[in-house]
Amino acid sequence: MSVLEKEYPIDISVVIPLFNEEESLPELEKAIESALKSSFSYEIIFVDDGSTDKSWEVIEDLQKKGNHIKGISFRNNYGKSTALQAGFERAEGEFIVTMDADLQDDPYEVPEMVQMLKDGNDLVSGWKKERFDPISKTVPSKFFNYVTRKSAGIELHDFNCGLKAYKSELIKNIYLYGELHRYVPMLAKREGFNQITEKVVKHHPRKYGHTKFGLSRFINGFLDLITILFVQRYLQKPMHFFGSIGVVLLVAGGGINIYLAFMKLFFGTGINGRPLLFLGILLMVLGVQFFSTGLLGELINKNHVEHQKPNIKESF
Repeated sequence: MSVLEKEYPIDISVVIPLFNEEESLPELEKAIESALKSSFSYEIIFVDDGSTDKSWEVIEDLQKKGNHIKGISFRNNYGKSTALQAGFERAEGEFIVTMDADLQDDPYEVPEMVQMLKDGNDLVSGWKKERFDPISKTVPSKFFNYVTRKSAGIELHDFNCGLKAYKSELIKNIYLYGELHRYVPMLAKREGFNQITEKVVKHHPRKYGHTKFGLSRFINGFLDLITILFVQRYLQKPMHFFGSIGVVLLVAGGGINIYLAFMKLFFGTGINGRPLLFLGILLMVLGVQFFSTGLLGELINKNHVEHQKPNIKESF
């Protein structure tokens, strides 16, 4: 590579997942252009997650303005994480920015967030300190963010904010699926990208359409949090989790059965039909099952590790 060549062809890739946002897309594109055009080379990647309105037709019309507009269209609705992953794989920028398509995120926040990346941060997450959402969304979100912050040990106030900026290297080392878009900071930390910070950003009232937030997304978010916490702590050592539970259950069940055997042998106490006997047997069976699960996990993990390349930061 010559000195004059850039490692990345453009400065910023803006990845925008969307579902039925036809009214907001032209206005959003103009706002991004106004915020970035004078200082950065950029591309906008719209990912249409199976919209049933005319969102894709609008994206096709926008693309006629120039090659900086790119589009991906899904045949079905796969979810925000899948849409983001598709956009990440298409992105060519040195810095990757994500934002929602509903005009509630402000593109004018992007230059300062990119500067924070240039200053040494790996990830900059937006914090919608003042929100214009209904209470049915803000209260669960605050609770969710508090639990996630304490569980993950990452001091961010708004994991759900769609406006985030990343170094391209970080994006290449994570993979999103399910509802894991909320937990990119946790995935980044697991991969060794520890310079994670946040920036208070403007949040605008929704101008078109209606929120896609629902109770099912809130419940799924916590289920995915459990998944991430388990993977983060026990991916390389499943026996430590399942084996520990198995040992506790085996000890408890064995202790109960030894006690009953002692009472039978030395005091002649009848044990047939006693609920305590069935409890002891049940605990021992469950203990063996958990222990076996941990052993199987270790065997599977061994095969996985043998084919996995580590994420090397530096080498001599």
